[in-house]
Amino acid sequence: MSKEQFELTDEVMYVKGVGPRRAEALHKLNIFTKYDLLTHYPRAYENHSSLTKISDVFEGEQVLIVGRVSNITSREARGLTIINALLKDETGYIRLTWFNQKYLLTKLRNGMRLLIIGKAKFDSWSGGLALNQIQSTTILEEDEEPALGIVPIYPSTAAISQQVLRAAIKNLLNSMPPLTEILPQKILDAQELISLDEAMRAIHFPRDFFELDEARRRLAFDELFLIQCGLMLIKRQTRDERLGITHKKNGALVKAALAKLPFDLTSDQKKSFREISKDMESKLPMRRLLQGDVGSGKTVVALLALLKTVESGRQGAFMAPTEILASQHYEKFSALLTDLGVRVDLLSAKVTRTKKSREELYEKISAHESDIIIGTHALIQEGVKFANLGLVVTDEQHRFGVTQRATLEKKSDAVPDMLVMTATPIPRTMTLTVYGDLDISQIKELPPGRKPIKTEAKTTRGRKKVYDFVRAEILAGRQAYVVCPLIEHSDSEQLANIESAEEIFDKLSRGIFRDVKCALLHGKMKPRDKDDIMEKFRDGEIKLLVSTTVIEVGVDVPNASVMVVEHAERFGLAQLHQLRGRVGRGAAKSHCILISDSKADVAKARLEILERTNDGFKLAEEDLKLRGPGQFFGEAQHGLPDLKVADVFRDVELLIQARDAAEKFITDDDNLNYFANLRKNLALAYGDKFNQITAG
Repeated sequence: MSKEQFELTDEVMYVKGVGPRRAEALHKLNIFTKYDLLTHYPRAYENHSSLTKISDVFEGEQVLIVGRVSNITSREARGLTIINALLKDETGYIRLTWFNQKYLLTKLRNGMRLLIIGKAKFDSWSGGLALNQIQSTTILEEDEEPALGIVPIYPSTAAISQQVLRAAIKNLLNSMPPLTEILPQKILDAQELISLDEAMRAIHFPRDFFELDEARRRLAFDELFLIQCGLMLIKRQTRDERLGITHKKNGALVKAALAKLPFDLTSDQKKSFREISKDMESKLPMRRLLQGDVGSGKTVVALLALLKTVESGRQGAFMAPTEILASQHYEKFSALLTDLGVRVDLLSAKVTRTKKSREELYEKISAHESDIIIGTHALIQEGVKFANLGLVVTDEQHRFGVTQRATLEKKSDAVPDMLVMTATPIPRTMTLTVYGDLDISQIKELPPGRKPIKTEAKTTRGRKKVYDFVRAEILAGRQAYVVCPLIEHSDSEQLANIESAEEIFDKLSRGIFRDVKCALLHGKMKPRDKDDIMEKFRDGEIKLLVSTTVIEVGVDVPNASVMVVEHAERFGLAQLHQLRGRVGRGAAKSHCILISDSKADVAKARLEILERTNDGFKLAEEDLKLRGPGQFFGEAQHGLPDLKVADVFRDVELLIQARDAAEKFITDDDNLNYFANLRKNLALAYGDKFNQITAG
């Protein structure tokens, strides 16, 4: 539904029962309007369909009890107000305890009928069971029947109770006329979906679990359908707006480069390059994602694609996320291509520090005296003009926003082909949604000779042995990383026991590695200083690098054979895998040692998975299971609307159905002129990106 319906853009304080104070509390939940409140969906539900007699209560059981209250007392302890009472029904008594709910003292009276929802626990004061985890207290009139059913549990804060949220949402729903449908009837019929109005009311207050499932399925379909429509519109617009560049078939230059490579391409690399070549030879602009694990050889495939555009008389641009990574690609490309007559240039802040050097390089690019330009975000600066841009490659795609890539793409009269690369393995279910506007190539196999990294989880008890091993590796001529979650010490209670990079660097450089060249690297350092340290580490001058996650996307240091990750429980599974990929790039056997004392089940499961496998795609699936899609999706989407109901891991079948329905819908009705409400939803979900596409 659109926010324009029923004046849902009105502030939330216009809802009955929500005054200025409650509105302020709702703001902390990002609820500012009626629309925000309506789409503040429950995070869980509790089945309150039947009452329990006091004599039938068991420890640990969630129960609903109706009885009369008596013996009400209160006391203050450690700044808390603790209220005690007894609740009696025809079968017996049970003790009640409320914590920090002082307002109840003004409402409760002996003899009142109460409906209590809470969990039973053994109580040492009374020597029997008590309800001391009370979730809801409802005062009943003398003849009032308790309202039973499925109760929604909402994301909340201490400032606003579940009861207040439920009442506010119920009042909003009661004040609204039926919601206007946004999907065509043929889609509703084909997918066997209930109406939007039924779904919105049932998602909050379902009569039974069947109705709840139907409501959830309808709203999840809407979310996935909207995203798929939006992604397809992007894809169609970029392809229909202007014709792309039709590249020539692979010729002598590509063959010469393949002959110069000191290795044969893997079958996945060959397949990916065939897919890219086919796209580039088409008249439609290529929009392809090259997805491959750390060290799988994506850059070689990208290099061949760049040579293909050069061979067709065009220029290629390669955008890297950091200056030092851009410099490394420049050195490797130059070493391979100089003999082949390909002109390679590096465009970065360091190279163009002076006005003269900047203008000279800009002139070379605009005069087509440079064939392949490798750079950072400096490539999208206003002064950069390409003579004949044919292909844009972006490395580590998640580091660049959609607008940055679009800016680079527009630096050409014709629409250049676009190849985006990511070393973050993403499950197929995610690629359908996150990269729905791109075609996808995958490199799953590692190049021959690439040794698997041995990963071990250790506790702090074994820390001395770990660093003895690291020292032995360094003395044998190799290098090592130590990765820490914090730059400096934190006084917060949650982080007080976490040693920072500064503290660990101080201990190691003054202790066991005092005779070894060590360095500290973190995100607060000046870019020039960071680059200097990484260059010295790459060149072997620095033997031990203590760092934060700034090395996650870093230079290739084949001599680095061991990585230690301190407080490994502070990192996500995908992030640990990315970090681990910094070693294992040379001939020596490599090790990743994860140090953690965490007893948390999720943290332990994460480390166990890393010990078992080096397969990034398997890890991505496990990561999705452990963390849930919300966090994963939030990292990957870059501005696409959040999923509030749909779960891309659980709703794979629904996602595919939504994708198929969206494809037919967009094909039948390109500009969505026929269905105004859906067009409004796309504009709301995607913002300015679709304002022009969805204008009708």
